[in-house]
Amino acid sequence: MCGIVGHINKHGKVDEAELELACLSLQHRGPDGHGTELINDRVGFGHTRLSFLDLGQQGAQPMANNSKEVWVSFNGEIYNYIELKEKLKEHYDFQGASDTEVLLAAYEHWGMEMLQKIKGMFAFALFDQSKSKLYLVRDHFGIKPLYYYLNEEHLIFASELKGIHQFKAFKKELDYTSFCDYFVYRYVPSPKTIWQNTFKLKPAHFLEMDLNTFEIKQEEYWQLPDDNEKINEKELVEELGGVLENSVLSHARADVPIGSFLSGGYDSSAIAYLLKKNNYKPKTFSIGFSNWQKSEDYFAKLVADHLGLENKKTIADENSLNYIEKMPEVYDEPIADISIIPTYMVSQLARKYVKAVMSGEGADEAFGGYHWQKEFYAKHHPKGFLPQLKSLFNKPDTLSFYANAMSMGNFDREELRAMLQPNFHQYIAKDVHWFYRKHLKPRLSPLKQIQYLDVKCFMGELVLVKVDRASMANSLEVRVPFLDRELFEKIFKTNEQSYYKQDGTKFVLKEQIKDHLPPEILARNKQGFVGPDSYYMNKEWYQNQLKNSKLVHDQIIKASYIDALLAKDYDWRIWKILVMEKWYTRWAYQ
Repeated sequence: MCGIVGHINKHGKVDEAELELACLSLQHRGPDGHGTELINDRVGFGHTRLSFLDLGQQGAQPMANNSKEVWVSFNGEIYNYIELKEKLKEHYDFQGASDTEVLLAAYEHWGMEMLQKIKGMFAFALFDQSKSKLYLVRDHFGIKPLYYYLNEEHLIFASELKGIHQFKAFKKELDYTSFCDYFVYRYVPSPKTIWQNTFKLKPAHFLEMDLNTFEIKQEEYWQLPDDNEKINEKELVEELGGVLENSVLSHARADVPIGSFLSGGYDSSAIAYLLKKNNYKPKTFSIGFSNWQKSEDYFAKLVADHLGLENKKTIADENSLNYIEKMPEVYDEPIADISIIPTYMVSQLARKYVKAVMSGEGADEAFGGYHWQKEFYAKHHPKGFLPQLKSLFNKPDTLSFYANAMSMGNFDREELRAMLQPNFHQYIAKDVHWFYRKHLKPRLSPLKQIQYLDVKCFMGELVLVKVDRASMANSLEVRVPFLDRELFEKIFKTNEQSYYKQDGTKFVLKEQIKDHLPPEILARNKQGFVGPDSYYMNKEWYQNQLKNSKLVHDQIIKASYIDALLAKDYDWRIWKILVMEKWYTRWAYQ
């Protein structure tokens, strides 16, 4: 993958040395080379490159179109670039073979309407000198990150916050409302970040800036449909199977070998099977946990052996928790997903052998694989006549259910007030679940309400951030073929009875693999990528980690609150506090 940076200065000159420093801070995202370009005095772009297509200098960035009027710094992959290039070649004189050049040609021909035509994972900045317009764009699902800092005189953007830190114009001021949000959600929800005047560009959005006025506007260019079409199950299975296989094949396009993460679950196993079916033999990579009967490296080996694929594994144990010291550098905004360390470890393993892997993110959101989806569906589709009749008159309390399912240590207003010193209570939101409420779609069925929240709030804000940072910290690209726009559009157009079975697991996906994988794999229950709970429950370890807490020292969090948590058998809130403690010590402690 790559890293992108840029600076737009309203009245002064862009400092190329700062662009260089920003590129250096993102070198892990692109160790194959970097470049900077002062397009004019006020506009500078930078780029670090992890090369997969057109490996020579013709693929280097920042890149301009033939007239040098349009410049782009691009992070990602356009998976239908070959098809788009065929349509555009009569309109554009292509000089190389990269998907970045196809993006420039697409903009020159279609303008921002090109976003309706491209398929891929991407975050990019595009500057059109003739219009004096800057565009920042993020992909449909938020697979690739894009941050920006904005004040009256400067707009600075980067793939990661640490890139923005390299510019003197950036003011390092904590947003304590975001600090509170983190404890509710396990992340800081878009468009906010942990810093004031610093934002995440939301998935499926683009920002447009007029450099003459420095005014910005944002537009959502894609939404999930909310139709309710009924379709024959067999027809749906066949159609979605074709979409998925085509997606896997387009994701396999590269001038270097592509590997695959493998857990032995349906998602990663389906990808491995489809690659093998189409004459690819990817190396596969797995992580296990010591002293755990359910450790997924066992199931991964079953699949790899069955398909005749090479499998490499790494094993996490109690000492692996020491990676917590490295996490603030990897995740330069606090994120308390429980698998941040295992994801980093398996990425570290894979990078020893390949530059890119495929992974199964998105399958549970599409096909209804999460346990909380099942619980909510069962609650509103009970068995038996009287329970069914009663459920017709009970309006789903989707928000409360979802907030509880996602909390991993619930923080409501009362709990935040108990944790924080009184002078920080002013930053607690009146509605702490504002972000979930923002993405609640009552007109959808109960199941699809949860699926939609998962796409926007769980996957887009937590899972994909975790995967991007953990992999890119190791200079590894992760490709996610389930996150195909056509696949998700089809699912959200279709009545859930056609793709969801209450008594099964990911019915549509299972139909694709049921004759091609070992019975033990097909009989597995859904297992999250987390490891055993005991792995995270060493109270003595937490006590040592927090005994000289900077959050306590700076009178933000009460020492008595931490002591009370440590007196319990275990409470997941302590994990959130520890992750914030490590982040605060690295990035904010003065």
